[in-house]
Amino acid sequence: MENNILTPKQIVAELDRFIIGQHDAKVAVAIALRNRYRRSKLSEEMREEITPKNILMKGPTGVGKTEIARRLAKVVRAPFVKVEATKFTEVGYVGRDVESIIRDLVEVSIRLVKDEKYKEVRPRATEVAENKLVELLLPIRKNSSVAGEKSDAELKEELLSELRAGHLDTIVVEMEMRQQPRPMQVQVGNNPDESINIGNIFGQMMGARVPMKRRKVTVKQAMESIIAAESERMVDQDSIVQEALLRAEQDGVVFLDEIDKIAANNNGMQQGHDVSREGVQRDILPIVEGSTVQTKYGAIRTDFILFIAAGAFHISRMEDLIPELQGRFPIRVELDNLTKDDFVKILTEPDNAVLKQYKELLKVDGVDLVFTDDAIDEIAKVAFEENENSENLGARRLHAVLESLLKDVLYEADDNETKRIEIDRAYVESHLSVSLKERNLRRYII
Repeated sequence: MENNILTPKQIVAELDRFIIGQHDAKVAVAIALRNRYRRSKLSEEMREEITPKNILMKGPTGVGKTEIARRLAKVVRAPFVKVEATKFTEVGYVGRDVESIIRDLVEVSIRLVKDEKYKEVRPRATEVAENKLVELLLPIRKNSSVAGEKSDAELKEELLSELRAGHLDTIVVEMEMRQQPRPMQVQVGNNPDESINIGNIFGQMMGARVPMKRRKVTVKQAMESIIAAESERMVDQDSIVQEALLRAEQDGVVFLDEIDKIAANNNGMQQGHDVSREGVQRDILPIVEGSTVQTKYGAIRTDFILFIAAGAFHISRMEDLIPELQGRFPIRVELDNLTKDDFVKILTEPDNAVLKQYKELLKVDGVDLVFTDDAIDEIAKVAFEENENSENLGARRLHAVLESLLKDVLYEADDNETKRIEIDRAYVESHLSVSLKERNLRRYII
């Protein structure tokens, strides 16, 4: 089954590969995603009536809010952009406006579609590149001592075989390559997100002729350069823009982080800040409700973009958001704090498990890093208690603990020496003793 038509259970199973726990949040985003596929199978009239059910997540930092949204977008190859709502309060109303969120989404969509289209034509582009390089290398091979009495056809076959095997990658050749002009951006009006590339305008006026320059490069570099140029020539750039705009409109996912920071505190203080926060909410509202945003690639409707907002809501509450904005996020999900057992699973189970990352990093220097079960249990215990006794960083706490634990190993690792290092409970306790003492002392500080 293709990625874009996974069932909700399959989507949750895919998210489980990377994120521990938070089943309710996974189910909510999985249903939202499946509803998009269901909507695409309806008549055009009915499709226009059905809009995404946006999601509002509540939970402390590091419990998986952003990761759920990011992995969700990867599952369906959808354009995804993450933005902190607080950036719009920091710059005021003169600088970056909220419509820049949608412009960023379109840029992501352009890159996504371009990568897919280029991947489709890469086999043909590679074939062209191989033939060009063989022709370039043939005179060099003819003048070499290994040429013998072989015909041009035999030498070409020989060169092609060596080229594909990577045996010629380091050979330096001289060839004409496109010289990329330096972009000259001119800002339009007061909006820093809207600019015009003067270089592109003059290029179009002059027939879009790209200057060429002879350069000495390796065969490997030449291969990639020719493949890129041929791919661009084989793909219709206008079709990329059209498909990217459509995909951003129909499949785009916008993750609004720290939305609690633009909610009014509702405590009668800092009224000036509250006005500013409410202003940002009212600026965001039209985009979430559905409007048309102008981008340099064309207009895009936001009616069918899926918005996922998230925040810790330590000081403010979900209900402190303006009612109109609350109404645009009908699905509410509360994420759980991570337990010690969750930390054990995060360390070992996901495809991108933290311990696997450190093992692979140290393998580069010939270190075989092994963690015993009791060491993993102790690391999880330390991370959990650190979160309980100080700032709750969620899963990010594990990185702080492991960096402290493995500091000596990471520093002393030498790729000239292969060795096996076992991390057990005693090692964890001895190397984290200072951290443990500091944590225990904090309990007595008022």
